[in-house]
Order: sequence, then structure tokens, then C-alpha cells
Amino acid sequence: MNIGIIGLGRMGMAIAKRAIQNNHTVSGFAPSTETRDLAATFGVTPYESIPELVSNLQTPRTVWLMVPAGEITRSTITILAKLLEAGDTVIDGGNSYFKDSQAQAELLESKSINFIDVGTSGGLKGEQIGFSLMIGGQRELVNSYNPLWEALAAPDAYTYIGPAGSGHFVKMVHNGVEYGIMQAMAEGFELVKNGPYPNLDLQQVSKVWKNGSIIRSFLMDLAYDAFQKDANLDSLTDYVDDNGMGRWMVDTAIEHAVPAPVITDAVFARFRSRQNESFAGKTLAALRNEFGGHEVKKK
Repeated sequence: MNIGIIGLGRMGMAIAKRAIQNNHTVSGFAPSTETRDLAATFGVTPYESIPELVSNLQTPRTVWLMVPAGEITRSTITILAKLLEAGDTVIDGGNSYFKDSQAQAELLESKSINFIDVGTSGGLKGEQIGFSLMIGGQRELVNSYNPLWEALAAPDAYTYIGPAGSGHFVKMVHNGVEYGIMQAMAEGFELVKNGPYPNLDLQQVSKVWKNGSIIRSFLMDLAYDAFQKDANLDSLTDYVDDNGMGRWMVDTAIEHAVPAPVITDAVFARFRSRQNESFAGKTLAALRNEFGGHEVKKK
């Protein structure tokens, strides 16, 4: 197949490499000259603008977006809606909000341009072992891209989910589950480190947990890798960012009255990690001091 990729960052480049390794032809656009030059070394044909990319694709055209969710995705699809023709296809493989994807599908379908949303999981390891792909759109159209999905996905790791937006919806829920698992792991390792047995080897704990235990997982493999690099994570701060998907999941759970307390707490734990000090904590300390004379720590 012949595809054009807009966005050749870490994930976009990995998608391009796997497609090329499986005999698909890839053209690409990225704003950075350095990125375009790097992509060319892997077999991507780079172009300096989106119009140039589109005009050089074989028809019917396939354009894969791998750009940040939100305004950048929306504005790029608006540009593509003016450049593409009936029968062309836009694939959004980024982490877009599923309601945005529904709106993008409607915009493109009004011009007879196809839309597929692909929730893409696997992180940086996906380049080597393949990705997990959760795919939404019109079933017959999605099935026509099976050679591409097979090139990109790990074994048995792609599936048709449902109508447009459903792929990104399932990926959103996936990321919410990921938040909860990661938070539980983080709390567990903190207790191992600061519990009744000092100086336990976190690398050895993660090794035995990742091999044969009930909680073995890809994330536990990554924990082991992290402790190999930095035994006590001394080089890191405890600031934890988020890309918005956990928030979207919590909002959606509230909208549909589905209880999700573990994932909600995991999202709030990330917010707490960004505070140098918490006014809520100060308030708690002051209240304990006021009603019980409990000790407080002054600056």
C-alpha cells in the first residue's frame, strides 16, 4: 500500500518504519527539516508541505495522521478536507478524543472522504514488537486496509471495534486502565522501599514480579528496566504529566454514571504530583493543630 504520514515524531517514525519493512511505500511530512532528513534515511519520501505530500500520493490517497490531539489534529484535518478528493481516506492514529473523531468523520464524510480512527498502543517498544491497534470506521473500508494493519500490529493485536470514534473511545478506556495499574504499581514499590525492611533491591523485586507472578505484565517489564537504569530513581522528580486521556475517561464515566473510583484517583494522584506543596495539606495540618494541638512543621 502507499500511505502518506503527517507527523514523523517517535510514534509516526515507528509507524513509517514498520510499514516500509513490510514492503509498503511511505511518504511523509514534518515541519522540521532535520526530522524529514532523518525519515529519508529510513526510506520515507519526505515533502516540505502538506499540499506537496497530498499532490504526490497515489490515488485513492491514504493519509495517516500522527500529530498531537486537539487543535493540531483538527486544523490538519480541516486542511486535508480541502486538499483531498472523494474516495480518499484519512487515518487518525493519534490519541484524539473520541467525540472529536466523530466530528472529524462527519466533516470528511460530507465531502465523501473516508475516515478511520486507530487507537494505537505499544509505546516506543511497538517499533520492534508491533503495536496494538483499536480501529473504528466503516467495516468494509477498515477491512480493505488489513495488509497495513498486519504490517503494523503485533500478532493478534489489531481488531475492528465499531463506527467512527469507537477506536479512539476504546483506546481512551485502555489508557484509563493503564493509569490505575501504574498507580497501584507505584504505591506498591513505595511500600517495598519505605516499609519495614530497609534497603530492599527494587530491581530484584521487579524481576521476580515480572516473571511468573500473577501481576506480571509489560508494565512490570518496564519497571524492571527503569530500576536497572536507576536503582532508586534518584535522578527523577515525582512530577507526573498526563496527556488528557485519563481526564476524558473520568468525564465519560461520569457522563454515563459508570463508577470508576480507582482510575479517578489515579488521575488526581498525577495532579498532586505537580504541587511543590499542597494548600490542602497545610489546611489539614492547621485543623489538626487547632482542635487537638497536634504538632505542625513550620517553614
